[in-house]
Amino acid sequence: MTLGIGGTSREDALQGLINTRDQIKPITLEERQARITKACALMDAHGLDALLLPAGTSLTYFTGVKWYASERFVGALILRNQSIIYINPHFEAPKLEELITLEGEMRTWQEHESPYALIARTLKDFGVHSLGIEEQTPFFIFNGIAKAAPDIALHDGTPVTAGCRMIKSPAELALMQHAKTLTLDIHKRAASMLYEGITNTAVMAFIDEAHRKVGSDNGSTFCIVAFGQWTAFPHGPKGEHTLKDGDMVLIDTGCAFEGYTSDITRTYVFGEPSARQRELWNIEKEAQAAAFEAAQLGVACEEVDKAARAVNERHGYGPGYQTPGMPHRTGHGIGLDIHEWPYLTGGTTTRLEAGMCFSNEPMITHYGEFGVRLEDHFYMTETGPRWFTPPSHSIDEPFKGV
Repeated sequence: MTLGIGGTSREDALQGLINTRDQIKPITLEERQARITKACALMDAHGLDALLLPAGTSLTYFTGVKWYASERFVGALILRNQSIIYINPHFEAPKLEELITLEGEMRTWQEHESPYALIARTLKDFGVHSLGIEEQTPFFIFNGIAKAAPDIALHDGTPVTAGCRMIKSPAELALMQHAKTLTLDIHKRAASMLYEGITNTAVMAFIDEAHRKVGSDNGSTFCIVAFGQWTAFPHGPKGEHTLKDGDMVLIDTGCAFEGYTSDITRTYVFGEPSARQRELWNIEKEAQAAAFEAAQLGVACEEVDKAARAVNERHGYGPGYQTPGMPHRTGHGIGLDIHEWPYLTGGTTTRLEAGMCFSNEPMITHYGEFGVRLEDHFYMTETGPRWFTPPSHSIDEPFKGV
């Protein structure tokens, strides 16, 4: 039997978990102001007069305002002189005033009015001729502005938003470290309470409860639990399935603290690993280690992906994205979004810098049989990559040292 898998009750697995909210330090106003200063320098470098931030993680990143995206425009304009203009429905003004911590002018629109006309007037008032649009902006917002302000040149704002967000500060790293450390512990606890016949949905419910007990923002931000052949599906199975002796188990989950996320995957066997399971698991671990070793300062992101893919191909899998083999990229950036710039995939020539954070998850998929994904995250330091969480030790002792 794989060590640490099964043998504990659900209740015992939850024992000892405590709320950790008082241990975290939120992002300060000074740091948010520094982000705006950097954004304005990047705007200047790219010839932009202003940056549009609709409701979403970039709005939160720069201003601290957390707002759900809907058909009603709520957001902000950052002008190149570092001024902030908040744009929102008039009836939401009292609530926005409670959320706003960085000072700025507020301009509102009534329900029968067009927010895009208001944005167009605001751009004209401040002499804006070139506007950067945050990359996750819905098309209807982009289209509305384009029609209301035909004389304004609209550009991709990604060089500004990603240019800031992909380099993490010590405060951001600390929040992610906190989230990831707790998620890995919850992985270990979830593994310990498995038993033959348990459903994947029951495991998901346990993980969500555990994430809530430690004080995460809102339980699990996501959770994938798969058994047997369903572990070959990178994003999990449809419906409910039960665990059987000898099944491969894949669990991919995370939580958030102050919006900063964890995202860790563990794959192991419930029971005694077969020779075939051991073979693929060891190849996956070798590929993950190769990606980590390749991730050195100044190296292009695509080279990290190539290093992991080369391991698979050397063992007869692939080539490229073909299955059986590695069907998706080696990794992604992480922060306020689970997936954000930059990406460890072919064609990404961005070079690694200190402060960048990545998942490392070169999954091996064999549809109809099983899959293996080991996912940990690392961040770049001035001397090279450093793990947030220790990689899985072995297929026989996946949680040794945790």
